[in-house]
Amino acid sequence: MPEKQRAAAALEARMAENGFWDRPEQAREVIGEANRLKNIFNPIANFRKRLDDLQAMIDLIQEGAEAEVTDYVKEAAATATVMLADLDKLEIESFLTGKLDKSNAIITIHAGAGGTESCDWAEMMLRMYMRWAERRGFEVEVEELMAGEEAGLSRATFRVIGQYAYGYAKAERGVHRLVRISPFDANKRRHTSFAAVDVVAELADDVDIELNEADLRIDTYRSSGKGGQHVNKTESAIRITHVPTNLVVTCQTERSQHKNKERAMKTLKSRLYEKMQDEKRAEMERFYGEKGDIGWGHQIRSYVFQPYQMVKDLRTGFETGNIQAVMDGDIDGFVNAWLRAGCPMKRNKDIKIEE
Repeated sequence: MPEKQRAAAALEARMAENGFWDRPEQAREVIGEANRLKNIFNPIANFRKRLDDLQAMIDLIQEGAEAEVTDYVKEAAATATVMLADLDKLEIESFLTGKLDKSNAIITIHAGAGGTESCDWAEMMLRMYMRWAERRGFEVEVEELMAGEEAGLSRATFRVIGQYAYGYAKAERGVHRLVRISPFDANKRRHTSFAAVDVVAELADDVDIELNEADLRIDTYRSSGKGGQHVNKTESAIRITHVPTNLVVTCQTERSQHKNKERAMKTLKSRLYEKMQDEKRAEMERFYGEKGDIGWGHQIRSYVFQPYQMVKDLRTGFETGNIQAVMDGDIDGFVNAWLRAGCPMKRNKDIKIEE
């Protein structure tokens, strides 16, 4: 029996013991871990069963007369084609084993240096990620849109809802660089723009992050942008500042101030949790001499529109010349290449990181 399957069986044995629910919090952790392990090996076991069925069909084809097996050959070929695609997906999902990988993702895009150019780039990236989420069947909820001074967005925060949303989206965390002929430059010169993407996992209700009310500064204000009469005439928008870390979150999508505060608090807890993980990773990277990929000034990907057309990930070397497809949300090639290469958190197998 594989190691993970044995571990899941051991956890299920604990779940059957008397008094298992005497400690509800600990019981939920055991159940969550058992489900996580089963979600890893069950798809593999199902694929192996399909593979055995395909092999049985091939054996029948080899034993039958040529005139009798034509339809079976076509069926076997079609089945094999589907299974190859499923195997590719299974391989990618095998890398999504972190505690929070199945969670929803909270993505924030910040325009960088470059003024109007970078604000326009931030808005282009928002469209790209929304198209990507749509392609994968994820749901998107926009939490905050802060317009740039002349065009585009200076900041955007949105939630991507779906299974493994964070597992896939975390590949996008870092600085993205754009090179193009500026539509805002009358002299048609090339400009370089930057936008930073931050991705955190939306914490489940059973993940406990303690917040001291004295450390929070909560401000209310009127929502900006498009909205109904109520949205722009009442101070329903919420801004929460965590004073010790200077983390700021806002939410203005709901009509109710109470609901906006609830969503903003959840986002703040998620970002605090990610900050804790970043600090752990930074300490281990310092100890082992690793250089982190995530940080302002360490671009992870370049999008070159002029003088040639190329999008290249600087971490994996994956590239494509079809920039239109990328800007329409076709970024799975970059995400999958990053996962296959082994994300920075998994490079050193001797380092154990709690996610």
